[in-house]
Amino acid sequence: MKATQKGNIPGRRVLKSVMNAIVGKEQVVLRVFLAILARGHILIEDIPGVGKTTLAIAFSKALNLEYSRVQFTPDVLPSDVTGFSVFNKDTGSMEYTPGAVLCNLFLADELNRATSRTQSALLEAMEEGQVTVDGNSYVIPQPFIVIATQNPVGAAGTQLLPDSQMDRFMVRLSLGYPNHEDELSLLKRKQGKALLDLVEPVITSGELEQMRMEVDKVHVDPVILNYIVTLINKTRYHRDIILGASPRASIAITSISKAAAYLQGRDYVVPNDITPLFTDTLAHRLVLRPGAEHENITAVKILNEILNSVKALKVG
Repeated sequence: MKATQKGNIPGRRVLKSVMNAIVGKEQVVLRVFLAILARGHILIEDIPGVGKTTLAIAFSKALNLEYSRVQFTPDVLPSDVTGFSVFNKDTGSMEYTPGAVLCNLFLADELNRATSRTQSALLEAMEEGQVTVDGNSYVIPQPFIVIATQNPVGAAGTQLLPDSQMDRFMVRLSLGYPNHEDELSLLKRKQGKALLDLVEPVITSGELEQMRMEVDKVHVDPVILNYIVTLINKTRYHRDIILGASPRASIAITSISKAAAYLQGRDYVVPNDITPLFTDTLAHRLVLRPGAEHENITAVKILNEILNSVKALKVG
């Protein structure tokens, strides 16, 4: 999948602008953008210092979005995310003070360091595009994108995100360490300037919404839909999986495949739009049987096995 080579011109401009700050991670940047176009949220699981925050800010700049960030720790309260009401003695009424999540692009940094109550405060915002405070609902500006990061499980002060919250993220990605050449290029590029200064706004939030509406219109043939459902069903009856992919996963892989087709200049989905994105969209949603990891069985290996076992029929 090389959307930077051809296809959607505004999309190419966004990717090029972001890549000025992110060196050597073209496929991760592409997948983040696909999830954004597909109206999804992104989870980045990685060690500190590899550019997770830089990636989020770079997209906010390139897409010209209002950006907000919360560094999650055990003492961050739900009201820090959603906002709170304060009594105004001049008016004699309660007034709402917006929380950090009322923005276009929200970076939930190290989300798995927060308490369960604070993590849950994000769920309504991610699913419904609104927050409820003291019985009143407040709509979050659109577009609204959450990019959450979590440290690998086992790092100090971390806990697993609940399955219900993991399922809200369209994709789970990892930047990883750069290779030798990319890290050398990064150091040279950074001499005398901040990498984020190299990122220029290339489209407006209104143009992003227009692109998303065009993605919505991308055609998915019934044969392709059947292919997707067949793949998803395979996860529900696999011997090494105790919790398979939900219908939300079916919707997610369909939506992000439409975005992949759109970015390549097509108005219809083909199987090759699905297969490169399948593991990134589904692996974090699966719960394996106890002991599977000790047998070197991973969700990614299972999903690749499923892909290989299901024949993708040609459309038309």
